[in-house]
Amino acid sequence: MSRRHQAPKREVLPDPKFNDIELTKFMNSLMYDGKKSAAETIVYGALDILEKRTANDKNAKDEAADENVATTSGGAVVTHKGLITFYKALKNVAPHLEVRSRRVGGATYQVPVEVRFDRARALARRWLIDAARRRGEKTMRERLAGEIMEASNNRGNAVKKREDTHKMAEANKAFAHYRW
Repeated sequence: MSRRHQAPKREVLPDPKFNDIELTKFMNSLMYDGKKSAAETIVYGALDILEKRTANDKNAKDEAADENVATTSGGAVVTHKGLITFYKALKNVAPHLEVRSRRVGGATYQVPVEVRFDRARALARRWLIDAARRRGEKTMRERLAGEIMEASNNRGNAVKKREDTHKMAEANKAFAHYRW
């Protein structure tokens, strides 16, 4: 890894259906072998399943009355219930702390550091997709919809991964003075 230059941030075009950049990044993370249309089909199908589930769910109706809209990272207003659930899941899975290895005097310490917003979102996307791939439903749409639904309710394997990361950072709080 080069220490001189930082890689430039690439601009991502928003997705065609919802005009949302975060959803495009999620699709790109889900994509295998450059098959973007397959990733789009999976994500849009999962959002449609979420839309149907939240329309039928009593608790979701109560929450939707409280938070009728959500805002994207760009500040745009979202009214699609599946997309609202997606953003809620991303917010619940994103970690606030993580540990980084720091070598001091021949010993390696796990030093807790705060996570930048863009890295937290990237980790949340990755953890959601990994947890969805490990689920037992028949199609990837159902797996993804199930994991997003559980993550929006603060349950599921992706949220467990965030909690484990926070516990590790809490356990190594004694080494916080090695932060750089």
